[in-house]
This record gives sequence, structure tokens and C-alpha cells, in this order.
Amino acid sequence: MMNTNVTNFRKNIYNVLENTIRYNEPVTICTKNGNAVIMSEDDYRGIMETLYLTSDPQMKKKLIDGMNTPVSECLSESEVQW
Repeated sequence: MMNTNVTNFRKNIYNVLENTIRYNEPVTICTKNGNAVIMSEDDYRGIMETLYLTSDPQMKKKLIDGMNTPVSECLSESEVQW
């Protein structure tokens, strides 16, 4: 994660934002009153989707079960029916 102060962020806002979007690297901006984090929209949407899915106890259990399933017990991609 990149760290910068608000002065440097102001000077380099375009490049900082472009790098955040291109490389999905969050940026912490430090100020006297506290810090803020900037992240790409893709990362933000991913976090929000994860929060949504894990807020449902049944879905959370399915996700955990899936993570604990050995790859050898999973279907191959060609066997999945979409």
C-alpha cells in the first residue's frame, strides 16, 4: 500500500489515481486530522460483494465449504453447466 501526505497527493493526484486504478494498489493519504484510503473501483466493488455474500449465513457456509473442498473433488471447467 502506498502512503503519502495530502500535500504530495495534491501535487500528484492524477498519477496517484491512475496507478491506483491500473495496479489496484490502495493509497493511504495522511493528514493532521486522520487518514483516508483511496482504492480502485474494482477493489471497492469486490469488497462490497464479499461483505454482502458473507452477511448471509447460508452463503457464508457454502463459501467456506467450497474453500475447504479439495480440488480433486471439484468438477473440471468443461463439466460445469452454465
